[in-house]
Amino acid sequence: MKFKIPFLLSIVAIIGGVFISILFGADESIFKNRIAQGLEKNIKIQSIVDADKKAEKIKSEQDKNWRYYQRYHFHANGIASLSLAMLILLAFIKASKKEILVASYMIAVGGFLYPFVWLFAALYGPEMGRDEAKEAFAIFGYMGGVYLLGIIYGLYLAAARDWRAPLIFSEN
Repeated sequence: MKFKIPFLLSIVAIIGGVFISILFGADESIFKNRIAQGLEKNIKIQSIVDADKKAEKIKSEQDKNWRYYQRYHFHANGIASLSLAMLILLAFIKASKKEILVASYMIAVGGFLYPFVWLFAALYGPEMGRDEAKEAFAIFGYMGGVYLLGIIYGLYLAAARDWRAPLIFSEN
């Protein structure tokens, strides 16, 4: 089971990225209305006295916060797909179970958690402020480092160790 969990995490991450895109297609206004409501509660924005500057700031923040939802979608799908490919690659490497397990978990856990920095920044950014939201959920951003180290370690194992022949390529 411990070798299946990284695969399952990658698949769940892909499902999350696809699910939010389905929601985008079904009713994008759900997200845009949430952003607008959050910006109405943003103390810094609401304290702007000049109506033109306030409207300009709200428009800018709406666009940037909407982009964060999209970044979650892009990162969840892209990173999880690469994670799945790396996990399949690791299955062909003749390395110890511990080495494969460490690389697999670094890739899967880091890849699964990293996109959430964008989702939580999108959810909480309008009201808190984008920078404040990213800081509040920075731990998810740091998971990108874990992911990157897992990819590097996996590539090291692929380069330094022998490979097993997949059944479809074996001569037996």
